[in-house]
Amino acid sequence: MNFKLTTALAGVAVLAGVAAAGATELRLSHQWSDKDVRHQVAKIVADEVAAADVDLEIKIFPSQSLFKAREQYKPLSRGQLDMTVLPLSYAGGQQPAYNLTLMPGLVKNHDHAARLTSSPFMDELEKIMAEDDVMPLVHGYLAGGFAGKEGCITGPDDVQGLQTRAAGKAFEQMLAGAGASIASMASSEIYNAMQTGVLDAANTSSSSFVSYRIYEQVACYTPPGEYALWFMYQPLLVNKTTFDKLDEAQQKALLDASAKAQAFYLEEAKKEDAESRTVFQENGVEIKDMTAEEFDAWRAIAQETSYKAFVEDMDDDGQTLLDMALAVE
Repeated sequence: MNFKLTTALAGVAVLAGVAAAGATELRLSHQWSDKDVRHQVAKIVADEVAAADVDLEIKIFPSQSLFKAREQYKPLSRGQLDMTVLPLSYAGGQQPAYNLTLMPGLVKNHDHAARLTSSPFMDELEKIMAEDDVMPLVHGYLAGGFAGKEGCITGPDDVQGLQTRAAGKAFEQMLAGAGASIASMASSEIYNAMQTGVLDAANTSSSSFVSYRIYEQVACYTPPGEYALWFMYQPLLVNKTTFDKLDEAQQKALLDASAKAQAFYLEEAKKEDAESRTVFQENGVEIKDMTAEEFDAWRAIAQETSYKAFVEDMDDDGQTLLDMALAVE
């Protein structure tokens, strides 16, 4: 090989090294396995950004391998973490307004949830996130339902006197207001508690009902359908300063990827609910849907319990935010 060719190749190698060194790597942390829909959402964003070829790489750390489940928001807001998929209510201690993202009766169904994420209510939440140097890239809600060991749980009268597990403090407040006794536990403990007679009824996500095989312990299941009470906002978030430092092409690639991931998230969330209905049916469990009247009855109890407690915690701003959420049809 002649000297000129060798020199030229060396120059190309140096330029390639400079280009590689100039690539930006973002770290994305979440708590779920690589089979979970929330990991799939993160992976779509990472893959689409890689395909855009804008010197931006997103490295995903699943299964709490980088930060513990409830310890991701603070490092994100401090710039110690670039991105996360997180139930926003986990950060309700830092920002009480976030507790509205896991509040009974605020969301009726997935299409309603999608309208909520593009409403003035979400604009206000985004302003609060910005105060913490955080911004959402992908909006998404996952839903849940009820299951009863002996009978169906659709309306408030159905839980009177029952030992019930609820997903979240606001749901415990509402269920207690309807006359239930509350048993606090992780969703992974529901099966055992029902098997041993500790628990009569449970409220959790569709995916948890299936993955923890709760259909083996119950007589009736109320899946999310046209009406459901339990919706949890679980967005993909990015540190705002990190995003602002990206160049225009990188920002565009990230936003385009996020739009694709958000459409996927909505459809997959609906599929998870449908799958839970099918799995429980196939295992001989009665299926009973919540009616509009039952939904309204639950919301009336929530108004006097969960909503009231939220407003008291938040003062005047709480009532304004709550009204904005309730105004979304």
